[in-house]
Amino acid sequence: MPDFQKVKGVWTPRAKGHPWFSNMISGKSELTSRIREEAGRLGFFKVGITAVRPLPRPEYLTEWISRGFHGEMRYLERQSPKRLDPGLVFAGARSILTLPINYRTEHDFSDEPLKGKISRYGWGEDYHITVKAPLEELLRLIREREPSAQGLCYVDTGPIMEKVWGAQTSLGWLGKHTNLITRARGSWFFIGIILLNLELEYDTPARDYCGKCNRCIQACPTGAIVAPYVLDARLCISYLTVELRGEIPVGLRPLIGNRIFGCDDCQEVCPWNRFASADSAPCFRPREENLMPDLAALIRITPEQFKLRFKNSPVLRATRDGLVRNVAIALGNSGRREAIPVLSDALQDSSPLVRSHAEWALERLRSL
Repeated sequence: MPDFQKVKGVWTPRAKGHPWFSNMISGKSELTSRIREEAGRLGFFKVGITAVRPLPRPEYLTEWISRGFHGEMRYLERQSPKRLDPGLVFAGARSILTLPINYRTEHDFSDEPLKGKISRYGWGEDYHITVKAPLEELLRLIREREPSAQGLCYVDTGPIMEKVWGAQTSLGWLGKHTNLITRARGSWFFIGIILLNLELEYDTPARDYCGKCNRCIQACPTGAIVAPYVLDARLCISYLTVELRGEIPVGLRPLIGNRIFGCDDCQEVCPWNRFASADSAPCFRPREENLMPDLAALIRITPEQFKLRFKNSPVLRATRDGLVRNVAIALGNSGRREAIPVLSDALQDSSPLVRSHAEWALERLRSL
């Protein structure tokens, strides 16, 4: 486990001495080995390293976008030239480091209809912040030893196809659900990226071990995995509850169940996740209020309360109106008529988005 401390409300790796960087390092092989060693100390359970080059099989991305599978995530289309060639992201980049960090905990979901499900990655602190800290610490240490070193760090924020590049290393392979899978740890991990201007020793890509298994495809509530390795984001509950800013299509609402932020179904059923470990850093352990929160309380949350409750949480991504929209759908799917009073109150919400979904939920419950 990484040694973290909380500084100004943010979990960061605890500073220690780094004697190995003070030693003479001869050649890219030893430098690569030392980087792997220090990455492990910072909490990354492995390091995948490959050379910067144009994206392998670029037609997958271009066709995916041309079919509209990215939905309203227009940035994916705008950034496609850089996503196809990381050399356009950072001129002079020679190596791509893919660094996974575990977020799996021992907690699980329950099936209480008046409670909401938040995806596991949203239970703890915001991974954009907590993973960026050890990435930048690793880059700092590389610069300390190699003054000519330059790099960029990204955690799901840059125009980089993290999972694709991870699958070009010894880390693992892209599963049929389009998540990166490792044989040793499954798929419950965040991915950090470092683009580096140094040439390192590169990995041999791992094999695809999905075989004939299609459990993830069968488990998807909305049929978003339209073919092995192809995800239509417009059908994905994670997209609908987090990225989509407007109305959720009426036909998909009953399929969302009580999921109010993201969906883990395809990963929950993956056989490789039987190897997942619960040794995540403290920053990824669940906030108590994020484990199956009370829907009736959440639908009343004000913008100010939302910002305070979900400070430094991935849930902020959904926005207050988006989250309460999702809560209204979950209440409508609960089958519980006792949810009618709070939904009736939500008809007076300041957000038209919330009001329209509360109206749908009321009609659904009153038809029981």
